[in-house]
Amino acid sequence: MKALVAFILLVQLPIHKAVPAAPPAPLGCDDPESEAAAEVAVSYINGHSHHGYKFALNRIENIRVLPQGLNNDIIFLELDLLETMCHILSPTPLANCTVRSFTEHAVEGDCDVKLQKLDGKLSVLTSKCHSHADSSEDVLRLCPDCPLLASLNNTEVLTTVTAALNDHNSKTAEAYLRLLEIGRAKIQYYPVHIVSVEFAVAATNCTAEEAKDNVEACQLLPDDQSNFGFCTATMLTHPSKDLGVDCQLYGHQVPTPDIPFLSRPGVTYTQTSQDTSAGLVPSVVQGFTNHNLRLSHNNPDSRSESSSSEFPISMLSVKSVAKRAVAEVAQHDKVPRPVGFVPPPPPCPGKIRHFKI
Repeated sequence: MKALVAFILLVQLPIHKAVPAAPPAPLGCDDPESEAAAEVAVSYINGHSHHGYKFALNRIENIRVLPQGLNNDIIFLELDLLETMCHILSPTPLANCTVRSFTEHAVEGDCDVKLQKLDGKLSVLTSKCHSHADSSEDVLRLCPDCPLLASLNNTEVLTTVTAALNDHNSKTAEAYLRLLEIGRAKIQYYPVHIVSVEFAVAATNCTAEEAKDNVEACQLLPDDQSNFGFCTATMLTHPSKDLGVDCQLYGHQVPTPDIPFLSRPGVTYTQTSQDTSAGLVPSVVQGFTNHNLRLSHNNPDSRSESSSSEFPISMLSVKSVAKRAVAEVAQHDKVPRPVGFVPPPPPCPGKIRHFKI
């Protein structure tokens, strides 16, 4: 009898099944983990760019995390970047680099980056980027009198760079400088005609005085002595003529093992017997107004663009995420809410840090 009672009581006990642990909530674009991954990605992009300027994060457009095992995740990021005023050779930390304003004819970068987070450490696996200047119409709509970016191989631009570098070399007692690349150029036509240029330079093994005798013998300094710099110049051509030049050398910087300075802009191009201070520009920028990030971040093994198969099919585009968020907010509005209730923002895209192009 006791055995029967015990059996009945046992049958009546609630059956507890093991409940699987809930998967972690998806990361939002403004979550600290997302921003940490974006910081690593932007640092990688700037560190491996061979032309142009450093870029700063403007917005995290999307993020997707694919767990690979214990303490091992693959992270896909879509980033919106903006060009800064720091050339990639500048030793200035990115945090101290000023983002170019909208009226300066801003340049936007779009990057898809694949990272791995292994045992808490983030590393970039692949990157694929492209960059483009804002449309002239957008700039002129806000600032009708603002000069626009000019082609880097524009005749007036080349003439100004030539005159500026020759002017500097003729007045300095220091090292003779050679042109590495033209970074940006703008031409103002009214009320006065002004050509403004920015270009990267490098010191040679000659003084400016020695270069007068045999400029072809002047060679760029080797890695262990390299000294790069940056020049800005403006040439007024009408109604009067005037030239202003300012060149600053950064001083020798120790190259990183994986990115020696001689793989940096301009220096990778074949040195000819021609004087590169004469305004010659790399053929890669012919007809373009800005250096495209694609030149440095277009890994053939990387298919990490949002339209590619590397990104999971379940990864929604920014537009679809925004559309879904609007639908969810509309649905929430049908439910009575306390006074002052504010619906949570969609997880992506994230906040705009500077301005939207």
